[in-house]
Amino acid sequence: KASDPIHKATIITRGRALGVVWTLPERDKYSHTREYMEANISKAMGGRVAEEMIFGHDKVTSGASSDISMATKLAKDMVTKFGMSNELGPLSYGDNEDEVFLGRQIARQTHMSEETAKKVDEEVKKIVDAGYQRAKKILTEKLEDLHKLAKALLVYETLSGEEIKDLILKNTEPKRAKEEANKEESSALGSLGLKPKPAL
Repeated sequence: KASDPIHKATIITRGRALGVVWTLPERDKYSHTREYMEANISKAMGGRVAEEMIFGHDKVTSGASSDISMATKLAKDMVTKFGMSNELGPLSYGDNEDEVFLGRQIARQTHMSEETAKKVDEEVKKIVDAGYQRAKKILTEKLEDLHKLAKALLVYETLSGEEIKDLILKNTEPKRAKEEANKEESSALGSLGLKPKPAL
């Protein structure tokens, strides 16, 4: 609930992404709470958790790489920039970014001992692991909704935030013509010679 509401979700590939979920803030935000950032880390872990639950540990793919990267970076920022680690306290850790010249990457000096760097890694892992476990708990409790949403995306390929909410909360399918959803020529499945599943 602390995260931004979903605007749209699609399984149509975009660039290197196999699917995309867009969220939009309900109002302008100039700073973010710990609760908000932890919610976003949990959300980022959802795809990987779902893969493990449905296909098993050995069938996990690299598809969640950008989500994992985003969650790791956000957790690192929480620890090193925002002072949100109970272990390390409200201090700023990290690289000296005052130097703005071409050789900056080479000349940059770290302000962290090996011991502190190890603690940072431990704290980042702790935050991401907590997000992973939270996502796993939610998806385990909402497994039926996970299957419902997956089936709807196979049929319609793209769903708005409202359609997702209606599907989960009211059990109503998207209010668009079923014929349009089943047109093979307009379907990513159709381009592979496959027919979309009939509407739910």
